[in-house]
Amino acid sequence: MIRFPKWIIALWILLAGFMAFQAVKLPGVLEGDGFRMDGEHEQVMERVADEFGMPAETLFLVFDGLSDESVGQELDRVETLGITENIVSPLDDDALHSDELSYAMLQFDDEADMPAAVADIRDAVKESGTTLTGGSAITEDINKASQRDLIKAEAIGLPIALIVLLLAFGSVVAALVPFFVAIATVLTTFGILTILGGSVDLSIFIMNIVPMLGLALSIDFSLLFINRYREERRKQPVEDAVRTTILTAGRSVLFSAFCVFIGLGAMFIIRIEIFQNIGLGGMILVALAVLTSLTLLPSVLLVLGDRLNKWTVIKVKENGATGWRKFAERVIRRPVLVTIGAVLVLGIFVIPVKDMELTIPEMDSLPKTNDSRLAFEKIEDEFGLNNSNAYLIAERDGGWDGENGIREIEKIQDALLDDPRTDGVTTIFTEGDIGGADEWMLAAQSPQAAGALEPLLDAFTDGDSLLIPVSLKPDGATAEAQDWARNWAEKDTGWNLSVGGYPKFNQEIFDEIWDKIGWVLALIVVSTFIILMIAFRSVLIPLKAILMNIIGLSAAFGALVYIFQWGHFGLEAGTIALIIPVLVFSLVFGLSMDYEVFLISRIQEEYTKDFDNDRATVEGLAATSKIITSAALIMIVLTGAFAFTDVMPVKQIGVGIAIAVAIDATIIRLLLVPSLMKLFGKWNWWLPFRKGPYRGGNWH
Repeated sequence: MIRFPKWIIALWILLAGFMAFQAVKLPGVLEGDGFRMDGEHEQVMERVADEFGMPAETLFLVFDGLSDESVGQELDRVETLGITENIVSPLDDDALHSDELSYAMLQFDDEADMPAAVADIRDAVKESGTTLTGGSAITEDINKASQRDLIKAEAIGLPIALIVLLLAFGSVVAALVPFFVAIATVLTTFGILTILGGSVDLSIFIMNIVPMLGLALSIDFSLLFINRYREERRKQPVEDAVRTTILTAGRSVLFSAFCVFIGLGAMFIIRIEIFQNIGLGGMILVALAVLTSLTLLPSVLLVLGDRLNKWTVIKVKENGATGWRKFAERVIRRPVLVTIGAVLVLGIFVIPVKDMELTIPEMDSLPKTNDSRLAFEKIEDEFGLNNSNAYLIAERDGGWDGENGIREIEKIQDALLDDPRTDGVTTIFTEGDIGGADEWMLAAQSPQAAGALEPLLDAFTDGDSLLIPVSLKPDGATAEAQDWARNWAEKDTGWNLSVGGYPKFNQEIFDEIWDKIGWVLALIVVSTFIILMIAFRSVLIPLKAILMNIIGLSAAFGALVYIFQWGHFGLEAGTIALIIPVLVFSLVFGLSMDYEVFLISRIQEEYTKDFDNDRATVEGLAATSKIITSAALIMIVLTGAFAFTDVMPVKQIGVGIAIAVAIDATIIRLLLVPSLMKLFGKWNWWLPFRKGPYRGGNWH
């Protein structure tokens, strides 16, 4: 770094410039909300489309107050585009028509380019005010809202973050350097994701989460690094100050990044697209944040030298740690009282967690004023559309067209109807208005009737496969519907049943998370413990850090329930997006370790001077509290700014991270950590198989 700083800066500018050119294409490669997995539901729905001719996707064109003539004209415009496989018109089906409201179903095959289709249809009907809604239309709206949200959040968060940096460093140049590093990190990450998007399906939520995390993490690392550099610069020349900073703050950045990296990487255990997307994007981001912090940032400092303090607008006191020192001394004078008080406060925050209700975000991700959401809710209310339909595929050697096959179909129908959760089934008997297998066999003896029965059987069978659509009584998102899907998929009936549909989709997503969450938590906790044990050569410090993180995160989840689920601070009562606990835990567990590493590293550094635990705790807290508070404030501002956005899961993630970081940087880092350091004394530095406290690299 010291020999070639200008070359390193030039290489980063070229790389970031090239990646910025790629990054502008990122919105075009993002698709879907990420809630998909390669499970039985997806396989069944592919077979339903391929083998039984059902559309791969259906969109709804909603007509409000239009005459039949106008409806016909709008449908003619859509049909002229030549992109639909079939159109079911309300002019031909009274079930799609009421006094003032009607809708058409636009059906597409699996070859359709849905983003382009949505744009073309909306352009064709925009003059009449007709609204297009349904899966891909809602996804496109979420994509556009995510882009608007990113601009809005950055417009709110970045200026405030700049003010915080000015207060921390005093000079405009020093405040701008972290932004320079953060922008290089985020642009390069976006560029890499754009390139990967050609071979990997990427969720639209990547658009918000990567910059939210990237800006906050890069600025945090830069803040720590620059603060230590300025401290060292007062004692030694520029090159030596940079070298010392890399060996101290750089080491802290590396260990911190490992913790964040593992938290994000652990999400790969869950085989759901959104977790793997965020894990992939986050790991790329963390790796680049470390690279920019340990290559680009030192190079910039070397080139700037003392010009880092140019355009000073606020005089920062060099002895500004005095107030924090007094604060630390007060805390460790009453460690038991402080610990009990902090735990009680956190315990109050944790109480609402027991009522947390998790759901998979759908169109309720969008604001209530969104046109596609409003249109879907109208036809849902008016025509009783529901998400309680499931699809069963049964297999039978030899097919289903003989007498034995017909009787087996009746047995399956009767078994399904015997389930109290089943509302109705659609089979050859219900569609042909036939009482059962005996009546079918009797009708089949008539040549005239047999001619009508054959196409009916063909519609529900394909070789050895039989399709049975099922309507459930409970809503498809409920635990009862999930139980139905799970039971029938696992039931030993002899028919080799496979289940698809919304109830099965929900069941697979929920089961995948609950089955794997233990492994995710174990990987994060065990890996973090090992990393911190190596970093601090202690058993108790990592154990305390992990326990405090878990308590702090639980308190943050309680606050989310209070705000979003119970409906406070101007928000309507709702639910928590299913992804929030996993994402916030995985992200914040690592991010919180940043502050732990920053603080304990400095305490450890002080401890090696005279092995006085109390003095080391006070001096470490005095030296780092301002920078930890500033870093946390920037993290809170940059993530909390998403509270003012429209996409609900992103709003909940931003607020969740902001609350968790606020709790960690105040109650935990400033109160619990020093009080527990005081209570445990020299045993903070104990490691098994060694005697006595840690002293300068040796154990005695």
